[in-house]
Amino acid sequence: MERFTADLHIHSRFSRATSKKLTIRNLAAWGRLKGLKVLGTGDFTHPEWLAEIEDQLKENGKGFFTLRDPSGLEKEIPTFEGEIPGRTQFMLQTEISSIYKRGGKVRKVHNLVYMPDLDSVKRFNEKLGQVGNLASDGRPILGLDSRDLIDMVLDCHPQAFLVPAHIWTPWFSLFGSKSGFDSIKECYGDYAGEIFAMETGLSSDPEMNWTWSELDRIKLISNSDAHSGEKLGREANLFRGEMSYEGIYRALLGRGTGTQISGHHRVRSPKRARYHMDGHRKCGVSMDPHETLARGGICPVCGKPVTEGVYNRILTLADRQEPVKPQGAPDFTSMIPLKEILSESGGHRTKQQEGQRALHAADTGIRQRAGRAPARACGGSGQILLPSGRRNRPHARRQRHPQARIRR
Repeated sequence: MERFTADLHIHSRFSRATSKKLTIRNLAAWGRLKGLKVLGTGDFTHPEWLAEIEDQLKENGKGFFTLRDPSGLEKEIPTFEGEIPGRTQFMLQTEISSIYKRGGKVRKVHNLVYMPDLDSVKRFNEKLGQVGNLASDGRPILGLDSRDLIDMVLDCHPQAFLVPAHIWTPWFSLFGSKSGFDSIKECYGDYAGEIFAMETGLSSDPEMNWTWSELDRIKLISNSDAHSGEKLGREANLFRGEMSYEGIYRALLGRGTGTQISGHHRVRSPKRARYHMDGHRKCGVSMDPHETLARGGICPVCGKPVTEGVYNRILTLADRQEPVKPQGAPDFTSMIPLKEILSESGGHRTKQQEGQRALHAADTGIRQRAGRAPARACGGSGQILLPSGRRNRPHARRQRHPQARIRR
């Protein structure tokens, strides 16, 4: 069986706060460099990006798309020397930001949408275009209820599907503390059964999600949500079987004995992610749930209520003291990008150029000594990843939420 790595949530240069270098060819180059076999296209709802998809890519007959002209990709990454081997295929994907009122609250939910062909994409875009302006942002912001969105998705193709994105992020997610819901059914109503996969997000890992039985039937995926080529693969999914749209669809649906999702890899602990703990980023305040409770939920710097983070929110909804891995759920591996190790050992921040120079210097030395091209793997920025010393090792016993009893 073929094994392949897929990063199924990315963006184009037409989304806010993304690199202007993001073109289809740039993504293909970085995808090859990271060893990614399948990439989401990102942002197929944006008319200019969709035109670029149609111009640069061609269908391969299996629901994926490949470059019409794969030559010269090395020019897309001038800091990398040598030929970039491999081939990256694309899967039609976009993200929708839904902001609407329900149950007396303003809801803000991000959903990923996947389509098997361009005709389905165009039908979907035509429906969405009646709701809002798709050209305003690669990730369109629409006053569209999540129930109505999934209805549109399912109406476009039998194998079109929706995946709630970064489900615990406080401000824009299904279960977010600021504007989310307390269950799948509360958000999607009668369509709750059509939700069969969810994205963990950078601030949680699968094991944290295994503390809530509501998610036992859900296939968890982890993606980069990359806003630049360099960030591709910082989280990705491992599949085994036929590399096709239908293969991934059935693997996530949990049907058949063909393609299976066999694991995830992550390049950092959720504890280092932006939204894991409670606090205020601008105030430099980060607190665990017990400290938040002790301070009455108030920031010690500005005196305003803190943002409840992912860890706190999971503790609120969890109905288990310890994680219980669902039957058939894949393992996950935490990794550390070599760039971060080199940057921190040299006393530099990971985003500074010194870390990048050190990475390329180390990579060049490795290649010269080994007499071969660099090993390719997915990561935060470079070609090399080192295991963090733990492979799906259970966390310490989960703390009970300081304010809530565990549901029985």
